[in-house]
Amino acid sequence: MKVLNFGSLNIDYVYPVDHIIMPGETEPTGDVSLNCGGKGLNQSIALAKAGVEVYHAGLVGEEGDVLIDKCRENGVKTDFIKKIPGRSGHTIIQVDKNGQNSILLFGGANRQMTKEFIDEVLSHFDKGDMLILQNEINLLDYVVDRAAAKGMFIVLNPSPFDSALDKVDMSKISLFFLNEIEGGQMTGKKDPEDVLVSLKEMYPSAKIVLTLGGDGSVYTDSENTYKQGIFKVKAVDTTAAGDTFSGYFVASMVEGMSVPDGLELAAKASSVTVTRHGATDSIPLRSEIR
Repeated sequence: MKVLNFGSLNIDYVYPVDHIIMPGETEPTGDVSLNCGGKGLNQSIALAKAGVEVYHAGLVGEEGDVLIDKCRENGVKTDFIKKIPGRSGHTIIQVDKNGQNSILLFGGANRQMTKEFIDEVLSHFDKGDMLILQNEINLLDYVVDRAAAKGMFIVLNPSPFDSALDKVDMSKISLFFLNEIEGGQMTGKKDPEDVLVSLKEMYPSAKIVLTLGGDGSVYTDSENTYKQGIFKVKAVDTTAAGDTFSGYFVASMVEGMSVPDGLELAAKASSVTVTRHGATDSIPLRSEIR
């Protein structure tokens, strides 16, 4: 089985602040750092650091060499990353003194996917191969349809949650990764138990992982439900925590681990991530988790 992550690659501009800025407010910041990120890149690096051979597919702009280099440095295969004219995707991230963040996202090259590029990439993958997706690229519905037609196992993190997801045939998704906000947006429910019940009714054949912040995570499918608590640490930056969790849990599936063991591994990995600043650089190696 081959693993393909078709997703975003972003340059992150990170500003430390006392508190997340409010509408109409001006707040000074004494520093700025440039990091490589994007939900796609973060998850690919999490998979690679967990020990999975993962191919990343995506587009970068003229200043995107740093993103390609970051993939290679971390063991992500870059055969399907293409450079195009224009700007790469980027974010402006505020990180407050408690480690919480606020993110402004510019799509850039991530929003320039073409059907021809998608078809070319998917031609290298077959039935049973795993496809990982997030909602930071355009033509997501087309990617899902083409991958499903090939019989690929499709993993979707529907973040950021927006109207583009209305075009996606969610019945073709094999595994959903959602936080409690996204779960509420998909179902109209607020209580996590109600969210899970609704998701199972809507997509009875799908596996679902719902992350609940300080309350841990829940996995459910047509037969089983498992819960996992958090490992309490001093958080300094929550950027990439969810992507680390997703990447490590998928890695556990690739390795054939049990669901409870996979949830525990993912929880440990994300607990390390939040103790570090940045996105890709904060994701731990498998050896650090042991």
